[in-house]
Amino acid sequence: MLAKSILLVSSLLPLIPAQETVLGVYIFHRHGDRTSKSFTPTTLTDLGYQQVWQSGNFYRNRYVDANASSLIYGIASNVVKNSQLSVEAPVDTVLQNSAAGFLQGLYPPVGATLGSQTLANGSSVEAPMGGYQLIPVNAVQSASSGANSENSAWLQGQSGCNNAIVSSNNYFFSDEYIQKLNSTKAFYQSILPVINGTFTAATDTFKNAYSIYDLIHVSMIHNSSIPSDDLLTNDTVYQLQTLADNHEFNLAYNTSDPIRAIAGSTLAAQIVQQLNSTIVGKSKSQVGIQFGAYASFLSFFGLAQLPAVTENFTGIVDYASSMTFELLTNATVSNTSYPSNDDISVRFLFSNGSAAANPLTAYPLFGQSSTTIPWTTFVSEMNKFAIGDQATWCSKCGNSTGVCASATSTSTSASSTATAGSSSGNGGAISKAVAGVIGAMVTLAVILGIEALIMLLGGLRLVNKKRLGGVATPETVGAAAKA
Repeated sequence: MLAKSILLVSSLLPLIPAQETVLGVYIFHRHGDRTSKSFTPTTLTDLGYQQVWQSGNFYRNRYVDANASSLIYGIASNVVKNSQLSVEAPVDTVLQNSAAGFLQGLYPPVGATLGSQTLANGSSVEAPMGGYQLIPVNAVQSASSGANSENSAWLQGQSGCNNAIVSSNNYFFSDEYIQKLNSTKAFYQSILPVINGTFTAATDTFKNAYSIYDLIHVSMIHNSSIPSDDLLTNDTVYQLQTLADNHEFNLAYNTSDPIRAIAGSTLAAQIVQQLNSTIVGKSKSQVGIQFGAYASFLSFFGLAQLPAVTENFTGIVDYASSMTFELLTNATVSNTSYPSNDDISVRFLFSNGSAAANPLTAYPLFGQSSTTIPWTTFVSEMNKFAIGDQATWCSKCGNSTGVCASATSTSTSASSTATAGSSSGNGGAISKAVAGVIGAMVTLAVILGIEALIMLLGGLRLVNKKRLGGVATPETVGAAAKA
């Protein structure tokens, strides 16, 4: 009888799925509640501090604690090993402090027992503040957010990417923007009594949709009284948020102009690089954490085709929101056995608001049907829009000064060398590709010459198309950086 039972259990083993192991994670996180951008400098509030701490504690219970629901393989559960973590935040007090608060929740003080050290002379030293753990946050300048980016209403100007800034500015010349600007004039003027201490009748428009919403949103959280608050009905506040969502998503992403999503492209490269380092190092560096601004979320959402899953991915994410990329395997993992790339998958999860209070939910990326996709597929899809090296960034952005000066000269030198090699290899003949370019330029010159002659004889002159629309003003051109 016992033999039959063992035989039955053995036959069922192939039907029991292998236990999933988390090899590593990458977490991209927004800061917590802060003061309004209308009154700089912005600062992290106590509520914001609490939100990011709670989020850090949530991720501790999910990935780090000895009894975690999805314990990361090889992670130190109590006393942090800084070699296992890579934590970054732009040079910005709101984001840097949010990262520090999050880490306090991820690795809380360990107490006198674990937080003490015996010296050579036999004496014992306890770490201050009950074993408070020191975890460095690397300060970075990134395309996601520049220095003190949280003082700016719109973050694209902080990216330093010329073509991305131009692309975002182009939104203000689009039919969609102009239609929205005109159709919402009456709505915005109706709430002027609420914000006339900060905005005027001229600035209280859709052009400043985010700044207006941000001021009212922060006031509703922190101010005991708001001027003319009877105007702020639920429907009005909802419309303010919806208009701000529309405004910011269009500045962060455009299907036909990918460079506008430069923040999402650079973030994608960082995600792949961190997860790949986890695999190459066999989970010696398991956790990547970066704090950034809402624009990076929106850019990445668009690039990863997440709005097709739900239109919620076109809205500004709440304070302390986070998106997580889990590196998974069902293969055996041990000190002597680590899964191959073919046995590793990636799962994307998102929480709108602190994960401690809002569900961390899995969503499919890149139009895939499954929320878990093979690592090789993930890398292939991310590389379609990821920008992860200086030379490519400079080229895509059209930057040629500052840090891009050397990258541009190197690229030009390499191009010249390649052209020279092609010529010498063909007895000095011009390659078909170069000949085609020259031919096209000659044809263009002839056409332009004819047009110039016609205009000269007809008394015509060129006029900027945007001037004809009466909407191209210096104020509008700079709107993306000041919106």
